[in-house]
Amino acid sequence: MRITLHDVSKGKNGQALPPTTLEFHTGEVRYALAETEQRPTVLGLIASGRMRPETGRVTIDDSESAKELRRRVALVDAPDVSDPHPDISLAGVVGEELMFAGLGATPLHAKRWLSQLGYAELASVPIGNIDPSARVRILCELAVLRDGTDAVVLVSPDRHGGSPDGWWRIAAEFAERGFAMLVILGGSAAVALERMQELGAVNASGPVEPLVLEPGADAEPVADAEPEANAAASGFDDGGAARGGALRQAQGPSESDEGEDGVSEPQDWVAEPVEASPAQDPDPDNDTNEDDPNGAAS
Repeated sequence: MRITLHDVSKGKNGQALPPTTLEFHTGEVRYALAETEQRPTVLGLIASGRMRPETGRVTIDDSESAKELRRRVALVDAPDVSDPHPDISLAGVVGEELMFAGLGATPLHAKRWLSQLGYAELASVPIGNIDPSARVRILCELAVLRDGTDAVVLVSPDRHGGSPDGWWRIAAEFAERGFAMLVILGGSAAVALERMQELGAVNASGPVEPLVLEPGADAEPVADAEPEANAAASGFDDGGAARGGALRQAQGPSESDEGEDGVSEPQDWVAEPVEASPAQDPDPDNDTNEDDPNGAAS
């Protein structure tokens, strides 16, 4: 499956989203850079078929079917659209998504599902207090439970903090499992990912080695530095960041919420996908309004 955004934009003079072209496809994870408060969510809604662009078009395997996009693409953790309320317990979030997936959704079912994933101890913790990588892992695993989900659009995982290599590795794992993955993030996270790739810290084809920065040419080596200290100085953890969260699709903003007013002027903004390596709405067949995020979501 190949999803392509052809010069799409949203809002007056592209204020909500400047003209953007990108592509993501099965078996790959790519990122798109989107700054300001609204643009990540707007880009996610358009890429998943839940909002019509002002200009341009979105295709899935060369077809311009927003209904097909909504059915097959899960929109995960988009602010004010599909992100769970921070005060809801993790078990409550899981139970709701299990229900949408047509599975047992009692508190016991939710706890068993979390236990199978290795997060049983977090069942009663509010999801707003969950580690960023665990959040991404759980929400993405929940999203792909639904039949027909072939792609995931993960919105702004960097806003929760933590090291980018955690949720990036998780996105790569989902790509390796056969999903098309698009991660929408901000400039600081993009710079960190590019630096990590230069140092070999992101490897979508296998285990990720601990990140240890080499001293610069003009820097004197530290004689007794321990490897753990070097890793800490790099700003990245060396191991367990491979656990992250999953996605959840929910309600989207109406056309009136898309931001004609009060949107900051567009900056020099580029949504350029970069390769690395692999919830949905309760009614996937409702195609009454392609601009309404209440329509089907894969």
